[in-house]
Amino acid sequence: MSNEVPAQTYDASSIQVLEGLEAVRKRPSMYIGSTDYRGLHHLVYEVVDNSIDEALAGYCNAIDVTINPNGSVTVTDNGRGIPVEMHEKYKKPALEIVMTILHAGGKFDNRTYKVSGGLHGVGVSVVNALSEYLEVEVKRNGKVFFQRYEKGKPVCEVKIIGETDQTGTKTTFKPDKSIFETVEFQFDILANRLRELAYLNKGIRITLSDLGAQKSAEYHYEGGINQFIEYLNQDKTVLHPKPIYFEREKDTTKVEISMQYNDGYSEVILAFANNINTHEGGTHLSGFRAALTRTVNDYARKNNMLKGDMVLSGEDIREGLTAIISVKLTNPQFEGQTKTKLGNSDVKGIVESLVGDGLNDYLEENPADARKIIEKTVQAFQAREAARKARELTRRKSALEGSTLPGKLADCSEKDASKCELYIVEGDSAGGSAKQGRNRLFQAILPLRGKILNVEKARLNKILESAEIRALITALGTGVGEDFVLDKARYHKIILMTDADVDGAHIRTLLLTFFYRYMQQIVEAGFVYIAQPPLYRIKKGKEEKYVYSDRELNEALEAMGRTNVSIQRYKGLGEMNPEQLWSTTMDPATRTMYQVKLEDVIEADRTFTLLMGDKVEPRREFIVKNAKFVKNLDV
Repeated sequence: MSNEVPAQTYDASSIQVLEGLEAVRKRPSMYIGSTDYRGLHHLVYEVVDNSIDEALAGYCNAIDVTINPNGSVTVTDNGRGIPVEMHEKYKKPALEIVMTILHAGGKFDNRTYKVSGGLHGVGVSVVNALSEYLEVEVKRNGKVFFQRYEKGKPVCEVKIIGETDQTGTKTTFKPDKSIFETVEFQFDILANRLRELAYLNKGIRITLSDLGAQKSAEYHYEGGINQFIEYLNQDKTVLHPKPIYFEREKDTTKVEISMQYNDGYSEVILAFANNINTHEGGTHLSGFRAALTRTVNDYARKNNMLKGDMVLSGEDIREGLTAIISVKLTNPQFEGQTKTKLGNSDVKGIVESLVGDGLNDYLEENPADARKIIEKTVQAFQAREAARKARELTRRKSALEGSTLPGKLADCSEKDASKCELYIVEGDSAGGSAKQGRNRLFQAILPLRGKILNVEKARLNKILESAEIRALITALGTGVGEDFVLDKARYHKIILMTDADVDGAHIRTLLLTFFYRYMQQIVEAGFVYIAQPPLYRIKKGKEEKYVYSDRELNEALEAMGRTNVSIQRYKGLGEMNPEQLWSTTMDPATRTMYQVKLEDVIEADRTFTLLMGDKVEPRREFIVKNAKFVKNLDV
């Protein structure tokens, strides 16, 4: 499908106005989602999306994003340049209309842009409204045009500042610190999104530079989403060397799919519509799953690879699958709580047909790879059946014993889950202190003996053989796997409280891996926290202080004086008596905790694979690379 249109059609007449801009500064969260770091970075994405739209239309192949030392960001592209001519209806330059009026642009007539991205579709005018200042330079018609705005309002007319034989748009903006909780841009957050855009739009070159930190990166992938799959699977052992790739166009809809199996036990399926990550799925994902399940079952049955009346479930077939679904369409309909669920009904049929035909052809033409894939899905089926029986056995055993809670759990008396906390504690010693020191009304304690099973290297049926994990699942009340129900969670704060040493860090990582792989909704709901016990107790005379880092220790010693001071280094929670543990780590009024947030599924998956998977060399490289950032390492 070609998105190209004659260049002369993108002029002032292409710009349509839907409504004004007055409410943006009063209610910024309505337009960019939030005023924390997410909303801050969304400003960059809105500007970049305009450049991506030019690329999709065939007029741009380079985008440069620069974080400037003064806190502003510059986005430059080599597209056609925003039109600058006078708008016939509004009697203003088109550039000023695009920059100062909400929903003004060339995206609304399906003529200028066949496909356009942008999460909220609010455009650069919102970026302008929420910026201390914004400056735009447009290279077009042989001239360089310029206009400056402050808090969304132009402070000069559109003026010519030079001549050029190039085209493109350069936008520099500085977020308004009176609106945002933070105005400090994070290189890594921008890098993840820009990398993703480069993968989804093969051939485009995107650079990111942080002039203050002197960091830079370039993203350019001629292989598109096939290279995306290889990136996601780079630390995994794949079952077939090259990703399976399909591409199809129907009317104004383009569908691309790339998929590859690995020998792991989790699935990673990313679905995009017009470059937007549709976290909540939608019709494109439904079509993919339906075709995948039907096609693999049909092939396996036809080739006598299934015993008796065995039917592989979608979950069996998706085990170890990494897949990317990217659709680009003219009028995307987004639904769901966060407007990231695709609702176009015709897309389901297009994707289902494409995957059914393409995958069947691949399996027929690559029988050796097909056999590996089918064998893995059959093993997944058998493991799922074993896990189902294990869960049933656990339920029956609990019913016979007349209690559904593990004996080692010291539960709280509060029944409202939103008020309840579960401390998962390392070892019986710390567990004893925690049980004595807690507030029994709302705090429950579950001590774990030793390190739990590494779930990255085991299927659910093996995981359920672990007494410690069974106790954890039972205490949480949600069930696991097919039985998981978030609403049944018995605690809305699940706090990992481990020692500040290597073993404690390992146990914490094992627990986080379990939650991420088998109870991801608990993490997404914001229920998981990491307790931060003190590292030192400082005492001078009757004065006593607890500190949580070496920096705090030095600051406290400077304040107290370094003579006649006793310092106790806590290597384990068991070294604290119940009163100390309560006052430093468990009292809501004084404790320090970190909420575990799932910001980037792609990087989270890669990190857990790297840290907990089978391949040693990537893990060694990671440790060497990040050793200098480690704090408070106790070996």
